[in-house]
Amino acid sequence: MSAKPYSRLKALRRRALLATAVLCGLGLALPASAQVKSLEIMVPAAPGGGWDQTARAMQNVLQEEKLASRIQVENTPGAGGTIGLAQFVTSKKGKGNAVMTGGSVMMGAIIMNKSAVTLDNVTPLARLTGEYGVLVVTADSPIGSVQDLVAKLKADPGSVSWGGGSAGGTDQILAGLIAKSAGVEATKVNYVPHGGGGEALSSILGGHVTVGVSGWQEFAPQVAAGKLRAIAIAAPERVPGIDVPTLKEQGIDVELVNWRAVFAPPGIKDKDLATLSEAIEKMVKSAGWQNVLKERGWLDLYQPHDQFVVSLKEEGDATAAVLKELGLAK
Repeated sequence: MSAKPYSRLKALRRRALLATAVLCGLGLALPASAQVKSLEIMVPAAPGGGWDQTARAMQNVLQEEKLASRIQVENTPGAGGTIGLAQFVTSKKGKGNAVMTGGSVMMGAIIMNKSAVTLDNVTPLARLTGEYGVLVVTADSPIGSVQDLVAKLKADPGSVSWGGGSAGGTDQILAGLIAKSAGVEATKVNYVPHGGGGEALSSILGGHVTVGVSGWQEFAPQVAAGKLRAIAIAAPERVPGIDVPTLKEQGIDVELVNWRAVFAPPGIKDKDLATLSEAIEKMVKSAGWQNVLKERGWLDLYQPHDQFVVSLKEEGDATAAVLKELGLAK
């Protein structure tokens, strides 16, 4: 099985990280003020997950910085975000005060669910953050390391159930890449999808799955409380502030970052797109947003509209190739 699609995906995300660092270093000047009134933020997932956390953080910072007022967050979960996506496209078309959170997980879900509505139907506004995938087990699990997990996986792939987000999303891709690296067919991975971070966490804490897969922030409180143990992070090297060994240092040559973004509706006017873009750019450059990133351990992957449009197309092609390579899509 060729490693080209996965390598391409890694290269795209590494390049994006470098571009973000350069952009942030420029310290571009912004216009005097931006004010979005009665802003609506749709979250195409259940409360508690990364998209919901992103929306709530946006709500707080945009209000604190007086960049938007009367902000409402609405959750519309289901099918990896594709239900919310379809509703956003139809009900918010042309609205200049509506946005939707989403991210790389949605790309895989669109493919796996054969969704008629895709990210081509919305207006990419900005990429915001990223998180490396983390593997966790319950505190009383006999699995103490990735080596233990791989040994169990090799002996009987079906005996290892992986609990994570929606089918075809970053969590399932990470499970498939780990299996492939261990010499196990990704199609044999027993992956259990969930509609949101809260639902997945309940399943993991309840012992209904062998190992949980998600971003660090979704597990951090339970790890700190001693209810879960983190056994690996899919980062290229150790992440400051997160005391978890990487997959690579445990013999699994895999890394994967889950990015999150914000989208505007289709048919939006240029002036409304400019106003929303300005508000988001001011938000990500504010001290309040930088504190959110630090507190939650999120990577700053900010890309403004023009850059995000280009990278979104490239990421979509790469994600489709990886899913096909893993045998998870045709």
